[in-house]
Amino acid sequence: MEANGVGLGASLLVPSVQELAKEPLSKVPPRYVRPDQDPPVISGLPSSQPEVPIIDMEKLSGEESAESELEKLHLACKEWGFFQIINHGVSYPLVERMKEETQQFFNLPMEEKKRFWQNSEDIEGFGQAFVVSNEQKLDWADIFYLVTLPHDIRKPHLFPNLPLPFRDTLEAYSKALKNVALKTLGFISNALKMDNNDMMTLFEEGMQAMRMNYYPPCPQPEQVIGLTPHSDAVGITFLLQLNEVEGLQIKKDGTWIPVKPLPNAFIVNIGDILEMVTNGQYKSIEHRAIVNLEKERLSVATFLNPNLDLDIGPSPSLITPDTPPKFKTVPVVDFFKDLFSKELDRKTFIQRYYI
Repeated sequence: MEANGVGLGASLLVPSVQELAKEPLSKVPPRYVRPDQDPPVISGLPSSQPEVPIIDMEKLSGEESAESELEKLHLACKEWGFFQIINHGVSYPLVERMKEETQQFFNLPMEEKKRFWQNSEDIEGFGQAFVVSNEQKLDWADIFYLVTLPHDIRKPHLFPNLPLPFRDTLEAYSKALKNVALKTLGFISNALKMDNNDMMTLFEEGMQAMRMNYYPPCPQPEQVIGLTPHSDAVGITFLLQLNEVEGLQIKKDGTWIPVKPLPNAFIVNIGDILEMVTNGQYKSIEHRAIVNLEKERLSVATFLNPNLDLDIGPSPSLITPDTPPKFKTVPVVDFFKDLFSKELDRKTFIQRYYI
């Protein structure tokens, strides 16, 4: 992945799992078998598991409800690192188009998809990410990853060549998601009583990327993992689930909790970078995706990251003699180069930045 001429990383090329799953398999190929993973948790009764908090963005902007909703947001970021947002202002028809056209994009014939496949020097395109050795176990998923903003670092062979109307939908969705992410970050800085300029300077001209995930049905779903447990090494993530198949699970107090997406909501989570910026007050959370025996699952994760020309570290407005910095300050570019050179491994990546 290159930004402003800077290579941020690559991933080894691997076969398409979507194509593999079309074959009549009774057993999963050995490279996908993951005895090292906790077994999948299947959703229990609604009352048996705590639910991810729900934040109403209209209430955050309301005169009477803003204070109590901000307190809810503060607790969600502090105690969960995950929440769902409703009344977010992204138009329903746009979201529905995005769902439909992403599905169609994954359904393109393999010959057409090859035009958008990763190459060995890059992580953008179809493939998998974080594959750094030929011995490494693989996730039961195909992804399509691309940088969407700023425009000048888009790959000329990817975004401009996407089929229409998908390209136009993606352009509109990218813009809408940037707006809602900046709005959310503004509320987060208010909840922390941090200087809003610290947050906006970092993210206003930030790097936005999208990761579209396709998890095919699997003959042995308990033997594989759709997405290896990890915390997102980004600023903030907005996840849109495309169909009704559950799969996202988050680790809270040592237990895997399934997340049931609300209709017309985004699942939002704090990334490692935001943990650094908030000086550890808000934490990124380990999560994973499991797969299904009969059904495919699709989702689109949109990541907002700081401007690649800047440095990241604790916000100066949160540092006092009583709350000294817990993290080093590092260039954003170095952070990402470091990230893409390693396998995903639970929540270990951020540890190298502790003071």
